[in-house]
Amino acid sequence: MTEPADPGRPAADRMLLDFLDAQRAAVLAVVDGLDETGLGTAVVPSGWTPLGLIEHLGYAERHWFQGVLLGAEDPLPWADGPDDDPNPLGTRHPVQAVFGFYRQQIARATEIVAGLPLSTPPRGVHDEPPPHPDDVVDLRFIVLHMIEETARHAGHLDLARELIDGRTGLGPR
Repeated sequence: MTEPADPGRPAADRMLLDFLDAQRAAVLAVVDGLDETGLGTAVVPSGWTPLGLIEHLGYAERHWFQGVLLGAEDPLPWADGPDDDPNPLGTRHPVQAVFGFYRQQIARATEIVAGLPLSTPPRGVHDEPPPHPDDVVDLRFIVLHMIEETARHAGHLDLARELIDGRTGLGPR
C-alpha cells in the first residue's frame, strides 16, 4: 500500500505510522471483492454504505493531513463535497472514483508525513468536536486520531461485510 515508514525516524514514530498503514490496508481488504451492489448496500438504519464510508475516510485523510496539518486542502476530484450529500456516509460518486479518491488521499498524506517530524504543530484548525481544537497539538496527535478513526470504521466495514454477504475474517493476515 505505502512505503514502510522512514527508517531514520525513532522506532515509536515508525510504529505509529505502521499502525496507520495497517488500518488503511484493513479497510481496503475488508471490502475487497464486494461488487457495486454490495458496496452501495446500507445495512443499518442510519443508511451508511461501505462505499460511502470509504469516501468518508478519504475526506478524513484530506481534512486532517492537509486542512489541519498544512492549513490548506488540495482541490476535490469532483464538484460536490461531503456536505452536499443528504446522507453524509453515502455517496453519489462511482465506485472507481471513490476508491481512487481514498487511495490518492492516503498517498498524499504519506507524502506530507514523510518530510515532517511527528512533533510538527498544525497550521490549520479542526473546528468541530471531537476533538476540541486545542487538543490538536502536533502531527503525532493527528496520526493517533487517524489510527482510531480508520480502525473504528474498519470494524464497521467488517460487520457490514458479514451482513451483506456473510463473509467474515477478512483483512490482512
